[in-house]
Amino acid sequence: MARKPRAHFSGAFYHVIARGNCKQAVFRDDEDYLRYQHLLQEGKQRYHYSLYAYVLMSNHVHLLVEVSHVPLSRIMHNLQFRYTSSFNRRHGTTGHVFQGRYKALLCERDSYFLELATYIHLNPVRAGIVKDPAQYIWSSYRQYIKADEPGIVDRDFLLGQFSKERGRAAREYQACVLSKIEMGHREEFYRAADQRFLGQEEFIEEVKKKLDEELPVCYRIPLDEIAEEIGAALEIEPGLLHSRLRNRKGALGRALAGYLGKKLCGYSNKEAAGYFGREPESLSEGIAKVESRLVSDKLFAKTVHRIEKKLVSGKKKYLIT
Repeated sequence: MARKPRAHFSGAFYHVIARGNCKQAVFRDDEDYLRYQHLLQEGKQRYHYSLYAYVLMSNHVHLLVEVSHVPLSRIMHNLQFRYTSSFNRRHGTTGHVFQGRYKALLCERDSYFLELATYIHLNPVRAGIVKDPAQYIWSSYRQYIKADEPGIVDRDFLLGQFSKERGRAAREYQACVLSKIEMGHREEFYRAADQRFLGQEEFIEEVKKKLDEELPVCYRIPLDEIAEEIGAALEIEPGLLHSRLRNRKGALGRALAGYLGKKLCGYSNKEAAGYFGREPESLSEGIAKVESRLVSDKLFAKTVHRIEKKLVSGKKKYLIT
């Protein structure tokens, strides 16, 4: 049976679970954990999503995420791809680190938010790793209960459910979590309707209606237009982008077109490579370099952001068929 597409709309709230391939370890040492946390933080800045809770276990990950205009699929692809590249490079391995397809439940935030955050933060306790969740450093729990703990999660929404005063809110959330240590997890977290949604019937019907209403406004910008915009911004002659000659500017333009094509419109590397008459593997390597440069080169990142903004806000739109 064909898998159903991810449900997406601005403000969608997900419980994401990513497991190690063949139950293998996803994190082998502290540097692996730190790298994943760093990529989460970078992803928030790049894709403007909210991260409310997370826990990094040895062979799987739990995230509580609310997206904006960028679909979860793009966020997770970037996160898992970059982490896998780093993991394989550090440990001298090859192949997949994560199981083929992560699990993502679109959840009813008002009804499930607190229970999901608590469930995520108690994972190390239920696994028998620690007795107190505060002893486990690879989760967001300490960021909630310790005012001076640096972190990457968006704390205000959860703490605001307890008190406007941060110190009191932190103490009350801590008490709430500790009170549930002896309780088993609620099975409804996994009895997801339609294998995608977690919520009451009214919520599920509302989500389906919202998805139906938003489907007609999915757009795909032609690669011609993406390439033209990149050429104008980076002063690359159109012929150079399609030339078979080896040229740094041409290679950069093609890689950036592949990156933006995937991010904005869902073009595959094969589609973008075919458009430029190149091999997908070559374009994939170029895209990886673009992603690294976006992190290290602020001026380049600003230029790419301007290109992206102009493409998205342009008057001409193209309906996906």
